[in-house]
Amino acid sequence: MVTAEAAAAILAERYGITATAEPLAGEHDANFCITTPEGTYVLKISAPDAPVAVLDLQHQAIAHIREVDPSLPIQRVVPTRTGEEVALVTMGDGSVRPVRLLTWLSGTVWADWSQRPSALFASLGALVARVDRALSTFGHAEMNRAYLWGMQYAGRHREFLPLIGDPARRAAASEILDRFDEHVRGRLARCRAQVIHNDASDRNILVGPDGSVVGLIDFGDLLHAPLVSGLAVACAYAMLGEIRPIDAVLPLVAAYHEVTPLADLELELLFDLIRTRLAMSQCMAAWQTTNAPDNEYLLISQSHVWDVLRDLRLANPHLAHFRFRDACGLPPNPTARKVVHWIESRSRDFASVTRHDLTEASKLFFDLSTGSPDSNALEALPDVAAAADYLFARMRDEGATVGIGRYLEDRPWYRAPAFAVPGSSERRSVHLGVDLFLDAGEPIFAPLDGVVYAMANNARDGDYGPVIMLQHATDDGVPFWTLYGHLSVESLDRIETGRSVERGRQIGRIGNFPSNGNWAPHLHFQLLTHTLDAGCAIDGVAPPSMLDVWESISPDPNLVLGIPEGCRARVDRRRDDLLRQRHRYLSDSLSLSYTTPLRIVRGEGQFLFDDVGRAYLDMVNNVCHVGHAHPRVVRAGQEQMARLNTNTRYLYDPLVEYVRRLVETFPDPLRVCFLVNSGSEANDLALRLAQAHTGRRGVIVIDHAYHGHLSSLVEISPYKFDGPGGSGCPPHVRVCEMPDGYRGSFRYAEPEFGLRYGADVGRKARELEAAGIGLAAFFAESAISCGGQIVLPPGYLAEAYRLVRAAKGLCVADEVQVGLGRVGTHMWAFETQGVVPDIVTMGKPLGNGHPLAAVMTTSEVAASFETGMEYFNTFGGNPVSCAIGLAVLDVIRDERLQQNALQMGDLLMTGLHDLSQRCSSIGDVRGLGLFIGVELVENRTTLEPAAALAKTVIERGKENGILLSIDGPHHNVLKIKPPMGMTEDHVGMFLDALERALDSSR
Repeated sequence: MVTAEAAAAILAERYGITATAEPLAGEHDANFCITTPEGTYVLKISAPDAPVAVLDLQHQAIAHIREVDPSLPIQRVVPTRTGEEVALVTMGDGSVRPVRLLTWLSGTVWADWSQRPSALFASLGALVARVDRALSTFGHAEMNRAYLWGMQYAGRHREFLPLIGDPARRAAASEILDRFDEHVRGRLARCRAQVIHNDASDRNILVGPDGSVVGLIDFGDLLHAPLVSGLAVACAYAMLGEIRPIDAVLPLVAAYHEVTPLADLELELLFDLIRTRLAMSQCMAAWQTTNAPDNEYLLISQSHVWDVLRDLRLANPHLAHFRFRDACGLPPNPTARKVVHWIESRSRDFASVTRHDLTEASKLFFDLSTGSPDSNALEALPDVAAAADYLFARMRDEGATVGIGRYLEDRPWYRAPAFAVPGSSERRSVHLGVDLFLDAGEPIFAPLDGVVYAMANNARDGDYGPVIMLQHATDDGVPFWTLYGHLSVESLDRIETGRSVERGRQIGRIGNFPSNGNWAPHLHFQLLTHTLDAGCAIDGVAPPSMLDVWESISPDPNLVLGIPEGCRARVDRRRDDLLRQRHRYLSDSLSLSYTTPLRIVRGEGQFLFDDVGRAYLDMVNNVCHVGHAHPRVVRAGQEQMARLNTNTRYLYDPLVEYVRRLVETFPDPLRVCFLVNSGSEANDLALRLAQAHTGRRGVIVIDHAYHGHLSSLVEISPYKFDGPGGSGCPPHVRVCEMPDGYRGSFRYAEPEFGLRYGADVGRKARELEAAGIGLAAFFAESAISCGGQIVLPPGYLAEAYRLVRAAKGLCVADEVQVGLGRVGTHMWAFETQGVVPDIVTMGKPLGNGHPLAAVMTTSEVAASFETGMEYFNTFGGNPVSCAIGLAVLDVIRDERLQQNALQMGDLLMTGLHDLSQRCSSIGDVRGLGLFIGVELVENRTTLEPAAALAKTVIERGKENGILLSIDGPHHNVLKIKPPMGMTEDHVGMFLDALERALDSSR
């Protein structure tokens, strides 16, 4: 025992600090909080027998971490007035005690932080991983100490088992230590080892006000140990107080793996190590409280430890292992892919599981998913007999030999309490097999050679009933299993465990209710890559939140069945799962809109609909030019797809008809068309055309322009090469000033300001000539999109084109964002400037979301490209794309959408100008037709951009049911480019929602 007065005296004598010492809890040391005007500290007074060398191990590790990763939030050792990190102090009782002073880390200990979202667990995992990474290069003479808290010494805790008073807890700890000795210790010794912190417990982790981990304290358990054991410690204590402990730590494991990747064996042992640490905690608490019964700190977490340990005893270790792998972005069952690939390579050799050839038999596919007509009808029936009558009557009416229940179908009757996931309202409701509905007594056959692995009569209502499992193996000896459920009871008498079964041999018959598990007669057929040691009791349904894991355990049974139409139901994944899958399989360079991304499941006309059915007025999607899922466009694509889809090396009507119709929308001499798949492809081809025609390479572009994502186009897109990750302007490119009449060099009020901006194009052409590069092309959007929805000033393109042609370059109009009637007054935006380009590129709107784009040019330019090298685009101009493109042109014409763009655009502009009179943050409103920009500013005099406000307005707009986005060099311009079918009601809805978003954002 050390008094606060004694601690204060030591502090004054050795550190020259006069302050009051407030006692803190601790396992080994007497700890005190020291508060001074200069800062807060922790004074640690160790026991007389504490080895100074071990304290030095801790201090050297701290110093090493701070050197390797200075931003890690760990304490700093404060030396005494004479420079000692460990002071040996003689106490009043004559004992000599080591004393240390460390800086204080602010935060709330994990155990006292009540709200623990997944992001908090992830921040803990990342912190522990960073500490481990920093310590990977650290060594010390004392690091190999034989310390009881080291996981490798777990077996030594067996001697403390008799001290655990509760028999249930003692038995649980004993069982876990037995498993450690028998199954874990030897494999753990093969894992990589290093110095680890080893005590990221709920009392040593600090959480900041923002709900993230801000500190790791107490290096007292530091030692050389298997690396994964430190992660296991963090998981074990992070689970305390959690209703679903494994679910809770999945983000922790994933974040750790992202920083410090885990090996397969480490992930395989992690679950056992978590349980081992909790058992060790119980043993150590029993031993320590026997020696220090007055130290309440030693028991502070034990009730929670037992709660978690009890839950984990019921968890399946294999399933936990697979879930950890899945969280880390790895295949859940590492052998599953080998099994699937082997089956795929042998599938034509398999026998049918029924006497009917499933490749040819007439089939009725039932929709048994929640809310379907079939499931609604079944749920309304009084009993299984009525359900069977319904299903088989449907089959007879359709002339079907076999009824099919699909794989991964989310079924309503599995939402009963019997299918509950412990600690959750979630149910195991997703079907993992394929159901084959046939008459009771129909024989069932083995599709391939195997051995009877298990058989049972799971008689409980809702189970498989009589079930048989066969074990098979790939050529490499990787095992897998097939499961046959709802058989007749007599089937189990015909076969015995361990017996070999040849391909095509009968193994049983379909049972009848109630003895078949009390279902309508059918076979539940399931493919398994692992049994989870559950035998015939393995689940046939899975919770939606674990779908990826269970797909790995139970792949699509149709791999074996070979039903040509497929048996897989469409899966509607949960939002969190979609985000996780996106992060796993897609590059993070693909951004998402909004702080909380929308899950969009349907589009119709001007609206997008999320997964809960809420409609959002889409004010930014210029891709679906004539409206989302326009029925006429959809029908054209479907009909042509059912008739023919090939390439331009053949003659077919849609190609010629489409290019003829498209050419008719352009002025002479633009008469030659190339069809491609995207705006980027179109601009890349335009660049090639210009360079081939002129024999030069130089390009002039407008500042902040974006012309596509191909390498050739990133080079001519200041939006990219001057943005984050860009490598600057290439030597063959010149950038002219953006003709922005609001905040550029020349403003709206100045006479002929368009001509003055245009003169800059001539200057850049002369620069290219002087550099010996020469001008090939001037690329300019006919109205500038990424630059901030800029409407080109009068005369700009006329002057720019004149100067470009004088320099023998070509003029390229990029109409990808703004063409096809969007500006209202004309079909193409360049026409508003009274010019005719040499090349026009088109993209997004042409196919209304289908990948269709085009390049239009003159015969002279096209002839320059005919050098003998064939230009061929596999998908460009295919019949389906052309049919869709024709439908888009028809809809624009028949629904008068160009005129509508003019009228609704005028209405929008009027409303926005009126709104600007009431809202001082609107600095400028500009646009043509349904191409409009609203620039937000902090001050209308200084024009200070209001980027933060713009972002907030976008978020508030989403809450108010409108979808917008931001453009411009200063990220402060609201871009408005909706589908062309806007109505007056839509305009009013938008203006009202925008005004509310602006008001609530201030």
